[in-house]
Amino acid sequence: MGKTVIKTEGLSKNYGRRLGIAAVDIEVFAGEVFGYLGPNGAGKTTTIRVLLDFIRADKGMAQIFGLDIRKRSADIRRRVGFLPGELNLYENLTGRDLLLYFCNLRGHGDWSYIEELASRFQCHLSQPIHSLSQGNKRKIGLIQAFMHKPDLIILDEPTNGLDPIMQHEFYRLIGETRALGQTIFLSSHNLPEVERVCDRVAIIRAGCMVATENVSALKARTMRNVEIHFGEDIELNAFSAMDNLRILNLDRRWLKCQMKGEMDRFMKIAAKFKIIDFISREPDLEEIFLAYYGDENHAQ
Repeated sequence: MGKTVIKTEGLSKNYGRRLGIAAVDIEVFAGEVFGYLGPNGAGKTTTIRVLLDFIRADKGMAQIFGLDIRKRSADIRRRVGFLPGELNLYENLTGRDLLLYFCNLRGHGDWSYIEELASRFQCHLSQPIHSLSQGNKRKIGLIQAFMHKPDLIILDEPTNGLDPIMQHEFYRLIGETRALGQTIFLSSHNLPEVERVCDRVAIIRAGCMVATENVSALKARTMRNVEIHFGEDIELNAFSAMDNLRILNLDRRWLKCQMKGEMDRFMKIAAKFKIIDFISREPDLEEIFLAYYGDENHAQ
């Protein structure tokens, strides 16, 4: 693992009768893309607002770049790019005027890189912001988050409103950013998106952390769906000794099942018989997500 970029311990925020987050422990390392998963209202945005010192936690500790988020918030923000989930821009400005304004606030900016990002996202910077669709406003928000090549980029539901082509361009940009050693903290409820771009995932439910794992580890813990059509009759008890296998349907020439973990033993048993067709579908993160949320007793 690289150097720690974000670290929280017992981070908690209560809004009176409503819980924001409770005892959230996160550690994000330099150069990784870290996914923060949860449905609307789970506490994702609250966590981000606390990290950026927009609101204050009631309990716990949080650091970014090893700096206290409250005592050194100005120093931290100089090195951070941020896209909020609810994006409010200066509607009377053009996209170009707004981005120039942000450059002047920061005291630096590579305009050639800004134009490159605008071209990639097909963003017309000469138009007034009030005339843009929500998706095009989102593009300007993405440009301002990436344009100064910050050490850490925090994105709250970044692809909301983007069409599939622009989402693909965003994924490319994430890959390039990771290759440069920048760190990305990405909040989302779009599970296939997180599966595609993230190295590790934290799942938050009702303000509480459920799990933090590698994407591959999450997938390995969830049943995959397998269907085999055989060209000959098979022994009906051939697979009965496998404790990681759940048989859904079985007759002489057709097996439909779910299995967890390694498939080596299963494949060796199946290979004893003539196979006409084999279908295996790995779980996507939506199934994993629902598996966690469907179990009231599963909390870590």
